[in-house]
Amino acid sequence: MSITPVQAARQELSGFKGQLIGPEDSGYDEARAVYNAMIDRRPALVARCTDPDDVALIIGFARDHALPLAVRGGGHHGAGLSTCDDGVVLDLSPLKDIEVDPAARTVRVGGGCVWGEVDRATNAHGLATPSGIISTTGVGGITLGGGLGHLTRKCGLTIDNLLEADLVLANGERVRASADENPDLYWGIRGGGGNFGVVTSFLFRLHEVSTVVAGPTFWPVELGAEVLTAYRDFIPNAPRELGCFFLFGSVPPGPPFPEEMHLKKVCGVVWCRVGEDADAAARDMAPLLAALPEPLLHGPAPMPHPAIQSAFDGVYPPGDQWYWRADFVDEIPAEAVDLHAKFGAEAPTWKSTMHLYPIDGAVHDHAPTDTAWSYRNSGWASVFVGVDPDPAKADAVKQWSVDYSEALHPFSAGGAYVNMMMDEGQERVRASYRDNYARLARVKAEYDPANLFRLNQNIEPVASA
Repeated sequence: MSITPVQAARQELSGFKGQLIGPEDSGYDEARAVYNAMIDRRPALVARCTDPDDVALIIGFARDHALPLAVRGGGHHGAGLSTCDDGVVLDLSPLKDIEVDPAARTVRVGGGCVWGEVDRATNAHGLATPSGIISTTGVGGITLGGGLGHLTRKCGLTIDNLLEADLVLANGERVRASADENPDLYWGIRGGGGNFGVVTSFLFRLHEVSTVVAGPTFWPVELGAEVLTAYRDFIPNAPRELGCFFLFGSVPPGPPFPEEMHLKKVCGVVWCRVGEDADAAARDMAPLLAALPEPLLHGPAPMPHPAIQSAFDGVYPPGDQWYWRADFVDEIPAEAVDLHAKFGAEAPTWKSTMHLYPIDGAVHDHAPTDTAWSYRNSGWASVFVGVDPDPAKADAVKQWSVDYSEALHPFSAGGAYVNMMMDEGQERVRASYRDNYARLARVKAEYDPANLFRLNQNIEPVASA
């Protein structure tokens, strides 16, 4: 009678210090759960690793037993790429060390941290590094895919602030990637996802960001075309200090929103202006507000940076049904505006939404080949997200996301932000890296020639690519 993978791991990995969890263990269902409840996979083994030595042991175990290997940081990826059926989930969540160096303006972050933990640690020193918009998201996933969020226009992508990373490779070797050590690997992990190894720690540059003026401005969804047009024309001339993404969605049914607005479909923008000067923020926002009718709600106010970073956490807790689609966008012509207005008004649930994140400002300070993230010269990243807690609505939210994205795809730049893609096939991955794909395939062939790390937006190893 053959033994199970978890039994084999317990017999073979005597030096493993973390926790090995299998289907027969009481904590298995909790251990295998990911953020998106639409993903329901049953790994043979979940290994919670405490340090790089544990990580190396689990990589070796999966490799030697020819088991699929998924790597999980925060577990937020919409496609569920941090888990698998009948394989090994390498869970980094115990790697929680955070070391802020205020003098050097850096922070070293363990591979299992989520952004809220980092934001709180750095904000204590009046500092921050750019990340996303939901603080429960894992540091590793956002970083390796690029990193778009509230501070992007001012401070760049998360990868633009990644100074170095410590990795465990497919062969178990521990390496550091930086501008001076393994520079090809350093280039690849800045946008190339988890294709090259398991990152156990990151070193980020920090910026002087403490208080921000942040919050939403909402208009009736019926004004969607007018608001989106004004937003499109406003962004190119807005100062870098002003983060501002566009959305279609619904007003959350709770504080701080007025009860008469709860669940009302809206369009609008979410602001995050670096600095505590509310008057300066108002001046920066004024051109957009002046171009439009009076909003239903104008809520920007001074707050600590972690407050806006966590503002969506209550709306989107773990356990909802999610379906994502995404595209990069260079221009938004009138026909695209009208399609956005149509689909934005037809969102099937109150949590379903569309976001347009501006790609400009500090992002454009880098050339498309400077990092693996190649869409430096685009204008926006669009994401179409169907969400609801009820599994019975899973098909409806998926269909809306698919229909919306396919209607707008003819106006896209071709590829998409890999952190917001589902499992959409190799051609889609290639389109998302454009001319950088061939170099990424060569880096992959050097560091993971057997493609052990393939449960991701996969880059296939080709030595002569």
